[in-house]
Amino acid sequence: MATARLRDVADRAGVSIRTVSNVVNGYAQVTEETRRRVEKAVAELGYRPNLLARNLKRGRTGLLALVVPELDVPYFSELARAVIAEARERGYTVVVDQTDGEPDRERELIMRGASAALFDGVILSPLSLSQADLARRDAGDPLVLLGERIAESPYDHVAIDNVAAASAATEHLLDLGRTRIAAVGDQPYDTGETAQLRTRGYREAHAARGLAVDESLILPTHRFHRSDGAAAMAALLDRPDGPPDAVFCYNDLLALGAIRTLLTRGLRVPEDVAVVGFDDIEAGRYNTPTLTTISPDKALIAHLAVDRLVNRLGDRPGADDAPAELWAPHRLVVRESTVGGVSEA
Repeated sequence: MATARLRDVADRAGVSIRTVSNVVNGYAQVTEETRRRVEKAVAELGYRPNLLARNLKRGRTGLLALVVPELDVPYFSELARAVIAEARERGYTVVVDQTDGEPDRERELIMRGASAALFDGVILSPLSLSQADLARRDAGDPLVLLGERIAESPYDHVAIDNVAAASAATEHLLDLGRTRIAAVGDQPYDTGETAQLRTRGYREAHAARGLAVDESLILPTHRFHRSDGAAAMAALLDRPDGPPDAVFCYNDLLALGAIRTLLTRGLRVPEDVAVVGFDDIEAGRYNTPTLTTISPDKALIAHLAVDRLVNRLGDRPGADDAPAELWAPHRLVVRESTVGGVSEA
């Protein structure tokens, strides 16, 4: 059977080719009755728009770039899946790249500019960019930032409230009666803003209850990997004053590494040491014990980021809006690593 063409749909619906094009591209200049007729004809004929031809006509590639620090960190791979799904619904394909958090790589990607690259716009989760780096970029090239905000950026930004989330994780442990809560994952250097905000939330939870923070229980890590969590937990267990009775880890990989060390040293989780993570990755839901964690709304983060980028490309009204600061919610998911027993997967 021959592939249906735009003209075939127009003939079946009794409208012009331009009207079919308006309906297929989501433009509003058609009546509801006409839209229904065209959509019915599209369904009956199995018409599929030629996205390549459409994008070439617009001077587009139909490609969006998603740039993250590390693809082997599950939070970013799960986020990438959500971004790809959102983009596909809008007729775009996503190219995924990683920077390893290297400043030169991040600068190269943002300075390349959409006009000189293979993609129409960029969603970037930066670790090392400064306000000065962004100021040198052409603000007309569509870019959406994820993660921590660079002050006075001219770009849309999507994030969660890391301070509030970390505070909620720490409060949960305090509510359980834990008194010596360690924090694993602080990064007290220029590119460690996410970690610093989580440390701030940890501190605020203590301060809200009039409790002093034992500074020696805040352990920095260079990365957020399982090995870093395992090493930090080993250091905590080797303290002359004994181990903490709870640990708040700044991501789930750190928490899974910490739990591994606890179990190999013969301690019980959560009876001896309760553990909370951050990110709600799939591995934490199937770990033994299952992992209590802060769950950011990754699906909404992806939706907001793709939506803003598509707006900037002019596919929908709002392309000239001022840069938006968009916040996605989070929630505490309580599982076995803090309360024991059978819990939510």
